[in-house]
Amino acid sequence: MTRKKFRLVMVLCLLIAPMLSLVWYYRLDALAWYWFSIAWQTHHPHSLRLPTYRVALDARPIAGIADNLSALTYNAQTKTLFSVTNNPPQIAEITTKGELLRLIPVTGIDDLEGVTHVGGSHFVVIDERNQQICWIQIDAATKSVDATQAPRLGLGVQINGNLGFEGVSWNASRQRLLVSKEKEPMRIFEIEGIEVWRKDGALNLQIREWLPEADLPVFIRDISSLSTHGKTGHVLVLSDESKMLIEYDANKELIGVMPLWRGWQGLNRSIPQAEGSTVDPEGNLYIVSEPNLFYRFERRD
Repeated sequence: MTRKKFRLVMVLCLLIAPMLSLVWYYRLDALAWYWFSIAWQTHHPHSLRLPTYRVALDARPIAGIADNLSALTYNAQTKTLFSVTNNPPQIAEITTKGELLRLIPVTGIDDLEGVTHVGGSHFVVIDERNQQICWIQIDAATKSVDATQAPRLGLGVQINGNLGFEGVSWNASRQRLLVSKEKEPMRIFEIEGIEVWRKDGALNLQIREWLPEADLPVFIRDISSLSTHGKTGHVLVLSDESKMLIEYDANKELIGVMPLWRGWQGLNRSIPQAEGSTVDPEGNLYIVSEPNLFYRFERRD
């Protein structure tokens, strides 16, 4: 390379590097997707239309929970929300207004993270560090849960300490379970045949990689939670580090983006550590954030 060409390359690098830094710092790639998703929704009638949501309950502390609030799922039978804490391991039942109804101590799980309602009194919870998926039961009379002998499935895929399984979501219409790995690498697995195996003992489990890290948008830096919208089967992926909620349709097409930043969606402050999200049958969106913050979003068409 001649000296003249070398100087030209150096000048281009000096010009491009600050531009890339600005794109990363201000998340311009995410903003581009946000505006694109607004236009895309006019062609996708089943979208949740994430950009139309506005916060109705903003950073409400949940009295009775001090720290480590994580994961979220909606129980259509009780019309309440369930979340978890991992230190100590507990399952929290919460109203849709962010009021704590009860705390249920859990034994037999070292690092309690994700939770999803399967149906009736059946739930699935995640042991993050050990990458174990456990089936437990909770009803109105449940005072504590012992998961020591609970049915479980282990997926020891790239075990990496505290960067294991983080999110879990049950899709009732397709009878499948989605499980996400937080990062290094980010991955989403799809497990089918679970309910037949659990109920009848017939072994026909099918485990696939539903979404590898390479197919996630570049502005998503981790996966802190998964949730499935029951009516459409669309999947919501929550990222704590990116402060972003994104929507995939049933064909794994990215169709919606919702920033969780100060000034967006009516938020007074950016959501500090979003750890769980879910949607109820009316389309209301809920998010919980460590240490104990509760958010409710409603669609404003």
